[in-house]
Amino acid sequence: MQEILIGGQNGAQVVMDAAMGNRHGMISGATGTGKTITLQILAEGFSKIGVPVFLADIKGDLSGITVPGQPHEKISERVQQIGMANFQQRGNPAVFWDIFAKSGHPVRTTISDMGPLLLSNLLELNDTQTGVLYSCFRIADDNGLLLLDLKDLRAMLRWMGDASKELKGEYGNISTASLGSIQRQLLVLGEQGAERFFGEPAIQLGDFCKTDFSGNGVISILDATELATKSPRLYATFLLWLLSDLFETLPEAGDADRPRLVLFFDEAHLLFEQAPKVLVDKIEQIVRLIRSKGVGVYFISQSPLDIPEDILGQLGLKIQHALRAYTPKDQQVVKSVAATFRSNPKLDTEAVIQQLKTGEALVSVLNKDGSPAPVERIFICPPESRIGPVTAQERGEMLRRSPFSGRYEQEVDRESAYELLKKKAERQTEAALEKQQLERQKAKVSTRTSNRQSAGEALLTSAARAAGSSLGRQIIRGIMGSLLGGRR
Repeated sequence: MQEILIGGQNGAQVVMDAAMGNRHGMISGATGTGKTITLQILAEGFSKIGVPVFLADIKGDLSGITVPGQPHEKISERVQQIGMANFQQRGNPAVFWDIFAKSGHPVRTTISDMGPLLLSNLLELNDTQTGVLYSCFRIADDNGLLLLDLKDLRAMLRWMGDASKELKGEYGNISTASLGSIQRQLLVLGEQGAERFFGEPAIQLGDFCKTDFSGNGVISILDATELATKSPRLYATFLLWLLSDLFETLPEAGDADRPRLVLFFDEAHLLFEQAPKVLVDKIEQIVRLIRSKGVGVYFISQSPLDIPEDILGQLGLKIQHALRAYTPKDQQVVKSVAATFRSNPKLDTEAVIQQLKTGEALVSVLNKDGSPAPVERIFICPPESRIGPVTAQERGEMLRRSPFSGRYEQEVDRESAYELLKKKAERQTEAALEKQQLERQKAKVSTRTSNRQSAGEALLTSAARAAGSSLGRQIIRGIMGSLLGGRR
């Protein structure tokens, strides 16, 4: 049996059975109480037993997991308090990723792979607009048009507007107002940096599931410092897409002695804020089923109540750092959080949550039979790697030595909806010009034919010329006079 040491106190240790690693987990607590360190030691633990890890680095200080830590008296003291054996400061194999391609290898996916459900949530569309977006994907599929990047989607929406009358019979009413709203949201999304995220080469999910030559799991670190602040919806949508794509592509794993992959989602509340119920239901379904694929999902947030109840009930490992209760509302939150643990007669869980110091936590793991163990108050293990970020020089060197160096950096723009619709528009323009030229030629022929005067037309022409002379004027007046019944 493989185990991951989480912490302990007075020689008593709390460990997680690695076979339960795909039963998911939660790390929560107020700001500054030690959630990031807890995430770091769990990632180290999984890596050491050969489990690849994907984590989002929100604050920018998890990159230190790649290099050894430095000796410190407080670390030595904590090691003795917990009774850790074979503690040694060391780094872990890791790869840096960045959607904006500044601090890591670029991460991309295509519009088609993202799908209309996640994309409509990213664009904050209403039900009518979401329906139009679903139609867009269906029409693209029916016409063999690839939607790879944002310009493909924009071109598709413009074409739908131009051809809305022809499309209405098969795909229903396509509102030009909805098309315009979606286009405006795409402009906003582009300004937030999504142009870099959608395109090719798309990330191969297998690249997040690697081990090194020593059998250690590689830790994939997504630099989300700019992403989470500049475009929190894009950050949340990327994580949900990753979760969904893993579920759809990975084969069943059965009961294994350890997970195939572990995901850590920091600032987890962003995944569920303002998400429509249909999307939350989809996430709940994936979280429930993805453990059969050997994937463990760990949410990090200030309060467990940030997670929908149906999802929270599926999380096996619970690590709770301190919460502060300054108001009646805060006290109610503490009471609710305490109720999520299996009680321990030795602890007043509700009181202890407010007494925990930095680096302390209440922890409940799963027993071998899958039942939750009683909650324990422990000190969290110190990490063997550096606490804090790497330098720019260290990051650059690791990127140069990365096995993925050069694989994703060069963007590829193959023929897709934008190019095909552009060619179609050019052909239509050429056909219209040819038609206009043909009509002009017909008009010239018609003009030459019309210049041949009939006898009546010739008579009128002669009469008009005659009207210019004095005699002619008299004749004309005479004619007019007789027509009007006058007399000379």
